[in-house]
Parts: sequence; structure tokens; C-alpha cells
Amino acid sequence: MSPKDSDSEDAITKEEIAGTAPVPANGTAAGISQGTKRNAFAELMAPKPKALKEDPKPLSSTRAPLTRSFRDRDGLGAYTHDPASFPTSRVIYYDDNFVAINDMWPKSTVHTLLLPRSPRSRLHPFDAFEDPAFLASVQAETAKLKRLVAKELQRRYGKYSAQDKVRESILNGETEWEGDELPEGRDWESELLVGIHAHPSMNDLHVHVLAPDMVSECMRHRKHYNSFNTPFLIDVADFPLAKDDPRRHPGKAGFLNSDLRCWRCGENFGNRFKQLKEHLAEEFKEWKKESE
Repeated sequence: MSPKDSDSEDAITKEEIAGTAPVPANGTAAGISQGTKRNAFAELMAPKPKALKEDPKPLSSTRAPLTRSFRDRDGLGAYTHDPASFPTSRVIYYDDNFVAINDMWPKSTVHTLLLPRSPRSRLHPFDAFEDPAFLASVQAETAKLKRLVAKELQRRYGKYSAQDKVRESILNGETEWEGDELPEGRDWESELLVGIHAHPSMNDLHVHVLAPDMVSECMRHRKHYNSFNTPFLIDVADFPLAKDDPRRHPGKAGFLNSDLRCWRCGENFGNRFKQLKEHLAEEFKEWKKESE
């Protein structure tokens, strides 16, 4: 198979793999804003895990050696190789061990990726996460990115949410507040989708951290939706996986071909993707307003 071709277990299209899919007209709208990104600097001041200098042991799932072409399935390697060469609208933050970016083809209103800068990132996640130190470092950095994405959701949608009503009124100067800290308000972090795909389409290990709404012009196919709303998406907190975990065999389980079910209300749309998209737009409005 050509590196740019997609197979039946890929969660993205061959155009997305090749980097030729249409980019959203307002691509930055689905990313972390500049205001929220300032919080990343505080996160970066926290102690870092020691860099993993040893090369990973050869494994059957190791991908082809990384080339500097960064084409097709190796496209994400460009970000870890030289994150400073990309605009701040794409790269959220980076350090010696990780790069966080806004997804080029977001599947929700906020969709980010965490990219480890480690030799183990060239392994399939099932094998890469067998290393306890590497897994712990990815889990810790994922937790930081989750907090940042949650802050972005609160910045965007807090004004609509009943749970953030008091907090928003204080920020707007409508309510006096004597406490040292603002009320926390809605727990946006607990609502995020987080994890790796059981069958990654790109060769460099990447963790998705995104809003659950699934509202995006890049949400175009059944497999796009099901890759985030079935066990095809595996939370990094679930690793290491048991050897008999069915998520190790996504093709056999048929996750991507499952019926389309609304992530919020559970309604089954079968294979009616257009109707699901229309329904998701309405659910998005209600989700923003949730009171509990």
C-alpha cells in the first residue's frame, strides 16, 4: 500500500493523510486562542520528566525510519522536528519532550494533538506505552493539555452555561466577589474526549484532546465520527492495556462501521450521517447551556 493510501481501518481520508484535504476557511477557530495559550507558559514551568535517551527495542510494529520529507503518514514529524517553524496558530506550545498543536482538520470546535518528541513515538502506541516511564510522561503531559483545552472551552462557552453563571457575572463586573479565587464553575475538563486511535493513521504517536461536540466542517464521514465515539478512541489513562483487550483489534470489533449514535442523547441514526450532523448542531446549542 502506498503511504498516502488509506485502508479500511484508517479514521481519516487519503486526502487528509496526503495533506491535500481542504483546510477550514477559518482554521484557527477550532484551536486554542492566544489568550488561553498564555496559560501554557505557567504549565511549562512545572517540573519535566527526564528525557528518554535510550532507543526503543526493535518491535514488529515499529514504523519505517523517519525521513526528513515529512510527507503523508510522516507528516506530523515536521512539528516535532522543528516546532518553531510553524505559526502560533498551529503550535500551541513545545519543549524538549513534547509539542502540542491545533489539529489541521479538527473534528470538533476545539481539537488539539499532543506529540511526544521521543524515539518511542515511532512505535504503535500499544507498544510504545509498554514502557512505564514513557507512558507516565505522556499521561502527565496529556493532563496539562486537558487543562488548557478546558480553559479554552470555558472562555468560549462559559457565558452560555448555567454552571458558569456566577463566575461569568463576576468577570463581567455584575457581581462583587470577596474571595481570593473565582468560583470554578463548570467542570469542562471532565467532558473532553482524550486518547489515541486504536489504528493510528499517522506514523508519529499523537494523543487527541478535543471537545465532545463533533461540530466541524471537517467532520465529513462516518469513520470520522465513530473514531471518537466508540472504543476506537482509547484514553491514555487506560494504558497499559491487557493482552486480551478487544480494543487491540479494532478491525475485528468493527468500531468504525458501527451505527452512528449521538454522543449526548444516544439516539441511533444508523448510517444516516447527514441527519446526525444536523442533530449535532442542535445538541451543540443545548450542550453549551447545560446546568448540570
